Amino acid sequence: MSAIRKLTVKTKSITLYDVAKHANVSYQTVSRVINQATHVSDKTRLKVEAAMQSLNYVPNRVAQQLAGKLSQNIGLVTSNLSLHAPSQIAAAIKSQASRRHFNVMMSMIEQPDPEACKSAVNNLLAQRVDGLIVNIPLESEQARIINEMSGTVPVLFLDVSPALNLDSIIFDARAGAHLAVEHLVAQDHQRIALLSGPLASVSARLRLEGWQQALAKHQLTAVAQLQGDWSSQAGYLQTLALIGQGITFTALLVANDQMALGALRALNESGLAVPGQVSVMGYDDTEDSACFIPPLTTIKQDFKLLGSASVDRLIEQIRSPNMPVQATVLPITLIERKTTAAPDTSTPSPQTLADALTVLARQVSRLK
Repeated sequence: MSAIRKLTVKTKSITLYDVAKHANVSYQTVSRVINQATHVSDKTRLKVEAAMQSLNYVPNRVAQQLAGKLSQNIGLVTSNLSLHAPSQIAAAIKSQASRRHFNVMMSMIEQPDPEACKSAVNNLLAQRVDGLIVNIPLESEQARIINEMSGTVPVLFLDVSPALNLDSIIFDARAGAHLAVEHLVAQDHQRIALLSGPLASVSARLRLEGWQQALAKHQLTAVAQLQGDWSSQAGYLQTLALIGQGITFTALLVANDQMALGALRALNESGLAVPGQVSVMGYDDTEDSACFIPPLTTIKQDFKLLGSASVDRLIEQIRSPNMPVQATVLPITLIERKTTAAPDTSTPSPQTLADALTVLARQVSRLK
């Protein structure tokens, strides 16, 4: 029997020279496009990218790192992605990084904790990321420690004090809180309750302080102040507790939309109409807030803008290590929907009295 010899044909790897020839440009131009150099025209960049796609060329990132070039990897340290705001920010960062030809390597922390943040940063640095975005609430000293331990790798913070002298991009929390209070006061609300986020969070404290300052401006104080952990379950339980205390309130300011969702459920189960008897104001304008029942009036933080701005800034820092520190504050806007209205001061109807008795009966049954 004659032996059957199996022939294998080794496919030739596509190189930068092949891409350059296909795009009719120089080798150096292809290299500049891959490394995101700024002095390449859009027309040339698109032509080279089309050639790379046509030839199925994939840059050898390992070889680039060994040669001291960029890894094209960004590290993202983020809080729990079960929360709507962090997940939308992470999605926006990944989308913009992809457009800029960078990968995102993510490390999620279940509970905001400085030591867990340090561990996550060290893990990403070990993977040779070119820069870090940190979306964890950090006190100023904690952020400085993270910045120092990162050495020459640039770091951008998304949840720190606006007074911190490190690179950061944050939203104007106090301005957002003032907008919310002004909206309710303009509707003649005076008995306003507050449901803040966890006060270990810088952004939660800034929103609470903003509410308090804006109320004081109108010689008002909150009729009640509660604290949640950003989750819808916390919003539900804390609002039930507020109702159970028997405190009269016509409006509820909530520190994020996710807790506002839980608050709406608690008010509904307690027979309190929104906005007929209680107005509810959220904060964030997450993607599903317009689909709440009723659709939620809220303070909008543009997460897509934050994602694109943070990636662009970090790439600037990577390419220009000596650029000056920038602490950028992004604007916020009021989104008025269906959960706020002027308080009902009319004489209670028989139906309103019946609803009140139903609420009382439910509260009594919980005590048994």
